[in-house]
Amino acid sequence: MTASITQLAQARAARTSYRTGEVAPTSGVAHGLVQANLISVPADWAFEVLLFAQRNPKPCPVLEVLDPGAYESTLAPGSDLRTDIPAYRIWRDGVLTEEVTDASAAWEEHPDLVSFLIGCSFTFEAGLADAEIPIRHQELGRNVPMYRTSRPCAPAGRLSGDMVVSMRPIPADRVADAVRISGRYPAVHGAPVHVGDPASLGIADLAAPEFGDPPEVRDGEVPVFWACGVTPQAAIMDSRPPFALTHAPGHMFITDVRDSEYLA
Repeated sequence: MTASITQLAQARAARTSYRTGEVAPTSGVAHGLVQANLISVPADWAFEVLLFAQRNPKPCPVLEVLDPGAYESTLAPGSDLRTDIPAYRIWRDGVLTEEVTDASAAWEEHPDLVSFLIGCSFTFEAGLADAEIPIRHQELGRNVPMYRTSRPCAPAGRLSGDMVVSMRPIPADRVADAVRISGRYPAVHGAPVHVGDPASLGIADLAAPEFGDPPEVRDGEVPVFWACGVTPQAAIMDSRPPFALTHAPGHMFITDVRDSEYLA
């Protein structure tokens, strides 16, 4: 089913605003449309990124791989991956060196960049919201909290690292519903990887996420953890490729594709 005129207008308006420098997390933007994480690497690292994603489909479900040097996504005709994301991160030798709102210079520096769009859990948040399951970071106007875990991903050549998860506090009596709803979207991480004790994932302090904003967990709520598309950024930090470009965590690429296209 194609996106409605209203949805397309919302997506294109959002991408236009990002081109002019607006910076904000994209959770809740263009309700019902697919959002995606971005990682772009020079061509000589592209196979290892693809293999890493194939070996770790839960945190790295690939939605699209662009040709070397390309920046228009087929998921949003007329889009430009150099400018249509609110904020980007530039990595050199595994170190975050810069955050920018326009990544055009990265393509000038590396004309052979290969870009990967990876499914994002913001996509199934529409289903949670439609079921009246609270999404706390949206309520508070914050970024979703994301954590590096102690669970290693399967390595691929020079690329290795631990899985990153996002967390949403869910009322205990709605956890089963959240699992069921998100589980219908395997292309955007699917069902949670863990429910309950953060220490089981190697997370020492729920109030100190490595990415995003600290959460607010209220009485009667359970922390629920989903695999996260920021996982490739953890792999970049550990594997130290000479150059990589990613989205800033929580600042996604908004497509023109309805989330229903990825229902299992």
